[in-house]
Amino acid sequence: MNQQELIKNIRRELIKNIDKKYQKTSKTFFKEKINNLGVRSPIVKKISSKYCPEFEKIVKKDKGLLTIETKNICEQLLRQEDEFKTIAFNWIFQQKDCFTENNFLIFEDWYKKYVTNWSTCDDFCTHAFGYLIYKFPELTAKTEKWTRSKNRWLRRASAVVLIYSLRRDKHLREAFKIADTLLEDSDDLVRKGYGWMLKEAANLQEEKVFKYVIKNKKKMPRTALRYAIEKMPIKLKKEAMAK
Repeated sequence: MNQQELIKNIRRELIKNIDKKYQKTSKTFFKEKINNLGVRSPIVKKISSKYCPEFEKIVKKDKGLLTIETKNICEQLLRQEDEFKTIAFNWIFQQKDCFTENNFLIFEDWYKKYVTNWSTCDDFCTHAFGYLIYKFPELTAKTEKWTRSKNRWLRRASAVVLIYSLRRDKHLREAFKIADTLLEDSDDLVRKGYGWMLKEAANLQEEKVFKYVIKNKKKMPRTALRYAIEKMPIKLKKEAMAK
């Protein structure tokens, strides 16, 4: 099976599994227009798993580096509906052992071109892109620049891309730095993004995150604050929410 046959087979299976009701209701979770077929996530994941062995046969592995074939197939998938993007992000994550620092430019380019909603942002950032940042911590200097972007999804990504590391007790200092910059961001989805980042950090560093929230709660929008303290004990929540 070649690249084009692989993608045609995937499209055929996705179309066969379109759920018209889900297609309509899924759009209500987004403020912006989305481009999806209407296939439920568990089914997309099954299709991804089914064809991943064929993908790996085509791309192979070349001395621990992502191959040109890997990039080409993922690029073709990313140009299509969101279900294809899910598969591309899944497959590239399966190749994580081949990641090098140089992949940052490729991933950033893909992000700017193909990420157009919070779902694709979070999928890419909490898996493949997040792993790249975890593997090469020095790359956080590049993602910090996203906080000043006019692109709302890049600003959200500057926080969400650290979640993979924070779940492994890494990059707390960088997370606070990102939160400082995004603290009063006007975009609700950016606020939710850095609030989520702080919530994940609190799972392993509750005291430090709580102190950060208390220090900044007068400036922090309530949306971000609620996300940050969501899993904290009731006593701490009340203290954080008190005016």
